[in-house]
Amino acid sequence: MSALRLRDVGVRLGDVDALHDVTLDLDARTVAVIGENGSGKSTFARLLGGLVPASAGELRVLGLDPARQAAELRKRIAVVFSNPDAQIIMPTVAEDVAFSLRADRLGREATAARVAEALDRFGLAALADRPSHDLSGGQKQLLALCGAFVRRPELVIADEPTAYLDARNARRVADHLLEDAGHRLLLVTHDLALAARCDAAVLFAGGTVAAVGEPGDLIAAYERLLAEGSLPC
Repeated sequence: MSALRLRDVGVRLGDVDALHDVTLDLDARTVAVIGENGSGKSTFARLLGGLVPASAGELRVLGLDPARQAAELRKRIAVVFSNPDAQIIMPTVAEDVAFSLRADRLGREATAARVAEALDRFGLAALADRPSHDLSGGQKQLLALCGAFVRRPELVIADEPTAYLDARNARRVADHLLEDAGHRLLLVTHDLALAARCDAAVLFAGGTVAAVGEPGDLIAAYERLLAEGSLPC
């Protein structure tokens, strides 16, 4: 079964149909999701992460139904948002990364080893005892990624993870997301150069899928539609 499979899926938020008639079948390792503000991209990411329920249709993420198998899905995925402050919970950097492992019940020594490995990987080892909220914006986003990856997820869902970063930190975050073959990635982004580095791309418009394809071709088509002003709202 494909990693992401949706059939006629809809999401209703209050009185608004945020998504409608979404049908996809994707098994690429890295998938970029592009589109204008309000097109449904973030709702799509939250749907796949089990953060909002489908109001219609059928979906499977890694073969799991997010509604009926939410606990199992949470063990296998990680979600990263644009604002790391929304994800940083514990007082220090090391404590925050360790908090991500609380459900795994690894024991003190195993947890410490996993945390140390993750901090080293993301260049945060020297900041282990630093107050989490004293970090720079780039360091905070690396900490959010560290907390996600320490769990060794099968799928990372990243919603605009580089939106508030300078070019150097955006590149560091993107490299961590894209260059490790140990996980799948669904990347919601307005950065078309970043989207072009993925294996496949999905264009959202008007709350549904407008096109799916190879990133270079899809980005070129999207830019033409933007120039013509012909994307559906």
